[in-house]
Parts: sequence; structure tokens; C-alpha cells
Amino acid sequence: MKSLQLLFCVAIFCFATTNTNAQTVETIIDTYIENIGGHDAWNKVISMKATGTAKQQGVDYPFIATYLKDGRTLVNVDMQGQQFTVEAFDGDTEWAMNFQTQKAEATDSESSLNYKNSAKDNIGDAFLNYKEKGYTVELLGKGEFEGAECFKVKLTKTPELVEGKEVDNIETYYFDTESFVPLGMETVMTSGPAKGTTAQSIFSNYQEIDGLYIVHSVINKYNGQTALEVTIKTVEFNVEVDDSIFKMPKEEAPVKN
Repeated sequence: MKSLQLLFCVAIFCFATTNTNAQTVETIIDTYIENIGGHDAWNKVISMKATGTAKQQGVDYPFIATYLKDGRTLVNVDMQGQQFTVEAFDGDTEWAMNFQTQKAEATDSESSLNYKNSAKDNIGDAFLNYKEKGYTVELLGKGEFEGAECFKVKLTKTPELVEGKEVDNIETYYFDTESFVPLGMETVMTSGPAKGTTAQSIFSNYQEIDGLYIVHSVINKYNGQTALEVTIKTVEFNVEVDDSIFKMPKEEAPVKN
């Protein structure tokens, strides 16, 4: 009987601990969303246009990024006065310009599907409506990030397809314990040349735009080495967008003599 009572008490303790943990992580996320403008305001955003510069290997590249709520994306970069589309998604297919051929090329169907699953996070972020997206969260306790005490939150997103097989899609976020906003994120690359590499993003300079707060500085690192620094200069919400800009340009047929 004592053994049964002990097991019962352990089960109750584990259940209570699990509930407390779930409530705590939900409180962190709810507070964060409220601090950056709130669910209602963010859910009213159907388009976003951002301008800024991306610094790579000491060179600044001005860019214009346009996002729609349904995931369609277009990121154009100015390279020595010439416009290149470095990232685009038309709702079904991911594509970009090839720097060597200067022609638009579509990615394979697997990459396009992975992009489609992640593109729903482009406006707001992954934590906005995360339950409706099918994501799960877990509080991993406290830790330190860039010298600040943080809550570590594990975010499990839609699995990625890699060579036809589903692999876990996990990101670890570091929320400041005072402001409840993410200071950074880490993940392990699951495919491509950087497979197995730890990718890290450092977020800073949250600024208010029309009542919504958005990060204006992001540093991307791979295995601790800085690869890209992004600085946002302007952000516009609910701008009118021509749907045709997201479509991949068709290669013109050669002119016959």
C-alpha cells in the first residue's frame, strides 16, 4: 500500500510540475507578444515592407524585403547598382536569381515545401499564433545569452523534409527575464552545405512602428563566426503590394532572325 501511495504522490508531483512548466512558458510567450504590440494588432498585419542593409565580409548591400501574411516573399538586394532577387516565394515555389547566369532559378519541390512551412513566420514571428501553426514550446529553465540572464525556450516547428525524410525542426530561444523579448536564437542546420552547423541569431534594437515593436538589428553566426549583419532602416505595415512581383520571371525565348 505504501508503494502505491508513493507512486501516486510521485505522479501527482510530476503532473503538477508539468502544468506549472507549461503555464510558465505560456506566460513568457504571452507577455512577449503583448510587449511587442499584442495578438490582435499583429493579426491585422497582412503585408510588411522593410528596407535596410546587409553586411557580409565587410561589404554593405542595401535591400528591400516584402512579405505577405500568406507567406509570399520577395527580397531584392542592390549589388553595385544592380538589383538581384536573393530570396523569393510565390506561394508554391521558392526561387532566386543565380549570380553567375543572372537568371531566375526555382529550388526543388522539397525546398519549396520547407520554405512554405516556415514562411508563415515572416510577419510577426514563430511565436505568434504558434498553437494554431501546430508548434509546441517547452521551457528549458534559465541560462545566459550575451551576458544577460534569460529563459531558454525550446520551439518545435513543422518537421523539415531532408532527402524525402522528416527531420526535427527545433529552435532554442533566449528570452530576457526582464523585458520578455528574445535576445537570440540557436538551431542546428539539418541540410545543405552547412548541415550540422550551429546557427545563431542575435536580436537587438527593438523599435516601435505604428504601435508594433520589431527587431532592427540581427547578427547571424555559424559555429560562432559572424556571417551576416542585418540592419533595418524602415518598416511599413499593410502597404499595397502588386502580386506579380512574387512570380518568377520567365526566360525570354531567343529572337529568331
